[in-house]
Amino acid sequence: MLTAGASRWIWIALGATSITFHLWLIFSGLVPNLLSRPLHMALALPWAMIFIARNSIERISGAVLGSLGLAACLWIAWNHAPLSDQYGFLDGTFQVGIAVILLVTVLEMARRAIGWPLPLVASTTLLYGLFGQYIPGEFGHPGTPLNSFLGTLTIAEGGIWGSLTGVSVSIVAIFVIFGSVLNAGEAGQGFMNVAAAVAGRLRGGAAKVSVLSSALFGSISGSASANVASTGAITLPAMTRLGYPKSLAGAVEAVASSGGQIMPPLMGAGAFVMVELTGTPYTEIMAAALLPAFLYFAACWVGIDAFSMRYKLEGLPKDQQPGLRPVLITAAFFMVPFSVLLWFMFYTGFTPQYAACLAILAGAVLLLLDAKLTFNGPRTLDRIISVCLNAGQQIATIASIILCASIIIGVLGITGLGVKITSLILSGSGGMLWPALLLTAAACLVLGMEVPTTAAYVICISVAGPALTELGLQPLQAHLFVFWFALLSTITPPVCGAVFIAAGMVGENWLKVAGKAMALGIGLYLIPLGMIANPDLIHLSTVPIHAVLAAAKVGVGLGCISFGIIAPIRWMIRIALVLGGALVLFYPL
Repeated sequence: MLTAGASRWIWIALGATSITFHLWLIFSGLVPNLLSRPLHMALALPWAMIFIARNSIERISGAVLGSLGLAACLWIAWNHAPLSDQYGFLDGTFQVGIAVILLVTVLEMARRAIGWPLPLVASTTLLYGLFGQYIPGEFGHPGTPLNSFLGTLTIAEGGIWGSLTGVSVSIVAIFVIFGSVLNAGEAGQGFMNVAAAVAGRLRGGAAKVSVLSSALFGSISGSASANVASTGAITLPAMTRLGYPKSLAGAVEAVASSGGQIMPPLMGAGAFVMVELTGTPYTEIMAAALLPAFLYFAACWVGIDAFSMRYKLEGLPKDQQPGLRPVLITAAFFMVPFSVLLWFMFYTGFTPQYAACLAILAGAVLLLLDAKLTFNGPRTLDRIISVCLNAGQQIATIASIILCASIIIGVLGITGLGVKITSLILSGSGGMLWPALLLTAAACLVLGMEVPTTAAYVICISVAGPALTELGLQPLQAHLFVFWFALLSTITPPVCGAVFIAAGMVGENWLKVAGKAMALGIGLYLIPLGMIANPDLIHLSTVPIHAVLAAAKVGVGLGCISFGIIAPIRWMIRIALVLGGALVLFYPL
């Protein structure tokens, strides 16, 4: 863990180096992939191998393996030109050793960053790639020469230096820096003030403040856990002080925070991966995600109103509702960078990463000021340090996930296993769309319980995406469906990270929190299906009127189901609302 003194400044310097490198890549023009991507991993290594080490043994082993991995990354970067002429075939024992070091290092980076499940899946796929030729039947493969198999994964762009890592380097890292800059300043307080001003006085106001603030904060964090920890530190005590049941307070925060990865403009790493996998511009993905995200938070809002019929859910006291002046001032701390980002993306045609760089500059200037518009040198320095440390660690964590997932994608491509699983889905569903969707949803839920959302999305879409498109779905429709279902594990037992954190913060049994979270977050289960039944819902940029009508239709159905499940009403009315809502939601116009 972080120590005092000189070592702290080393980490600050490493974070600043990582920020500078990734910003330089955007402004420098084209840089060879076998140069930029290994350097990206090299900058992530110290954070993944040493910074998060829990004891001296982990620090020492991390330093040893990290040094070997660093040397291998630098060797790839230094020799990127001749390696590109080898077309993924390793030349000699030394290069085989480099490949083994890189793969082992990536697996260990992911294990230290997020735990065992994803590295175990990646290790299993590696074993399949190495020995799958001995498996009889259709799930075996012809076999690939060792030098070609390892080379494709480590010195070509078919494995750890593939397109997913390119997304991590050129897009995800930039938006992580953007989020770190906003988080270090007054933007978080601006989110809370705006939410309190809009919803604080309403019935269930404290819970609705949580929903709005989490929607706003989640749009820059893209992480349910980070969202719960940040906004929950304010909203959870406010709800419990007003007499909200602890299980409900925790559920509201967990559900609201889980929407961060589906809320434009940032939406987490998965959205940027979607850009690469679908070839769809990021602005179109934002537009496609906007109405479903709005419906998700609207369903939370309806659910809170329904819970207010069970419990006395009061609004915020007047003395806790901010005045107009602080709302306007603190709102500017996120509105200015957001406006810069959206203006340059939508109106000038800049790439998302270039627009984000300009938004970072705007946000960095605002770090000089506080909510009283005063400047303080030491405070500004502390904020800059916070940006360096947070950005360095978050870039490394996401890099660890994506590098490990890239091994899986690489092996699927080399062995043809992805095509075989696609055929299995098609045959298992009898060639029908809805059974295939249910199989895919179940796979997403299971994978999402074990690996991060982005990795679950990437793996599932790689094997199920072709089947879904073959059965008639548009590519973006299939990707959004899988992405949403990969999020289910944030509130669905047995592994529900957002629920665990919220339950711990509020001091309540996590199963009670999870039960209410699943009811309140019913939109997470139904909206992806609504996208399939109402395809216009994701076409806001092309057919806006039809998209809004579809959103209204889905919203009515979703609201009836949410209210019917939660509100204390007679069973006949409950059944009528749920069935009627389902009919409205899924019956085509």
